[in-house]
Amino acid sequence: MVNSKNRKKKGQSTLEYIILVTGVIAILIVFLSPTNGIFTTAFNTTLQQGTNGMDDMANRLRNSR
Repeated sequence: MVNSKNRKKKGQSTLEYIILVTGVIAILIVFLSPTNGIFTTAFNTTLQQGTNGMDDMANRLRNSR
């Protein structure tokens, strides 16, 4: 005979894992959103700054001749 207390704990544990996985997925969707997520915005800003730095250096080298 299965103890009902053990069955309740197993169900509770499963529910806790489902809630945890759902929370992690929600956070990933917010941070990795392809249009305006925090990660995407930071990546694009960093990429733009690097590109601007390379353009500035190329212009300096071109104008120094």
